[in-house]
Amino acid sequence: VQLQASGGGLVQAGGSLGLSCTASGSIISINVMGWYRQAPGKQRELVASITSAGSANYADSVKGRFTISRDNAKNTVYLQMNSLKPEDTAVYLCHAGRVRVMMGQWNYWGRGTQVTVSS
Repeated sequence: VQLQASGGGLVQAGGSLGLSCTASGSIISINVMGWYRQAPGKQRELVASITSAGSANYADSVKGRFTISRDNAKNTVYLQMNSLKPEDTAVYLCHAGRVRVMMGQWNYWGRGTQVTVSS
């Protein structure tokens, strides 16, 4: 299973960016998909996650500004980021949790994508 993320980049404060991440491989189902971020010198933190049923969870710091969504048929998760702040600058990593494949159930990480918000 591979996770391929796209989006990200450089934006001014107050602007918007969108991220997407698609899981590929011999996938039976994916229980939860989400985004984490890691800024230099800081711990990795959950940004938002969404279950296959559509239940979403957000970090307090992004509530009301970020929206996570998912297309189960495409094994793709999206993150729409609005009203971006310089403190949102980080490497954003896609995560797929409890992915069912023929040989069991596993968690996967995608490569990070840089989001930089200038003040």
